[in-house]
Amino acid sequence: MPASSTVLGLRLETARAVAHLSRRQLAEASGVSESMIQKVGDGRRIPSDQVLEALATALGTTPEELMDGPARTDSRVHQTIPELQRTIAVYDLPEDGPVRPLAQIAADVDAAVEDRVQSQYVRLGERAPALLGELFRAVDQARGREREEAARLLALAVRSADAVAYKYGYRDLSARLVELMRWAASMAGDPALTATAAYVRMETYFAARQLAPGLRSLRAAADRMPAPTTERLAAAAAALHMRAAVAAGRMRLADDARAHLREAAALAGRVRERLYDGTAVGPDSLEIHRLSVAVELGQEDDLQEAVAAASRWAPPRTLPAERRSHYYIDLARAQVHLGRPQHAAESLLVARQIAPLHVREHGQVRTELATMVRLTRGRDERVLALARWARAV
Repeated sequence: MPASSTVLGLRLETARAVAHLSRRQLAEASGVSESMIQKVGDGRRIPSDQVLEALATALGTTPEELMDGPARTDSRVHQTIPELQRTIAVYDLPEDGPVRPLAQIAADVDAAVEDRVQSQYVRLGERAPALLGELFRAVDQARGREREEAARLLALAVRSADAVAYKYGYRDLSARLVELMRWAASMAGDPALTATAAYVRMETYFAARQLAPGLRSLRAAADRMPAPTTERLAAAAAALHMRAAVAAGRMRLADDARAHLREAAALAGRVRERLYDGTAVGPDSLEIHRLSVAVELGQEDDLQEAVAAASRWAPPRTLPAERRSHYYIDLARAQVHLGRPQHAAESLLVARQIAPLHVREHGQVRTELATMVRLTRGRDERVLALARWARAV
């Protein structure tokens, strides 16, 4: 999709910072007037093809990278996508083949969930097609309670596969996998799993920037939940409210975001911190979401308070790597908003140490790194190295 004038302007300014060129120097190197460069950089003008080519050449990049952004990272994960696509294409018409006892399959599903939450995307991508294929056969062949259990395992396995598609930018494939998860969860007849599917579905709304209908879907899912009479039901409801708080925060609905956080706090306080149907829920996960909501709302007092809180609390190492790294990503975002790019770089380095693949493929990381390059005028080598590693420049 072609860049908007605002996005193109930001990419031009980032590339100019990396090249250590003032607007006057870029004008001299490209032959484009300084006033035109200022208009493009400020997002007030989309340049002609000839102007874009001249600017890209002077900046040592390409028109395509200025318009579309840096190319995606080179990873073995991309090589696993075609087989995953072929496997799910025939989900309801699986070929005949062996199916192990469900207890044995369950062990592999648990391993896939662990790979997802620990950001082991290469291994997950390599193993997911065979696991899904076997589970499609299991659901097709089983009956009664055994079919419900096979469907439950399928929903969890599909969710793990979706992490690969979503993190690596295969949005159409991710949306298809989310629908498969909902299909499997409905067969399982499990309200907690159905709620988890609604939680995961919010990814589709985030990707499409359809926050209002996404928030409505989360609220509807929470309303459909039975009373939280078990720890698992309480955890599923808490997860819905935590995600709803983030969505409301991104919409700048401060009262709604805080109301959902309060609902989540009441529920999360009743459960032990652990994975429930693949979602980490508990008091520590709630603290991580508090920071996320503060960042999404973008109010300076909240950000100052969140950054100060980070000096007193850190996510325990018992939490999954993906969730811990997300905390430091959000901390970096808060620090960037407060004009502290060097502190943000330190936070991103911690996040990278915890879960490098998660950080490298995180869209918000690339956005923040590009901002950090501009704030430091391309002169902070640590920031530049991080930005190049994540393909943010």
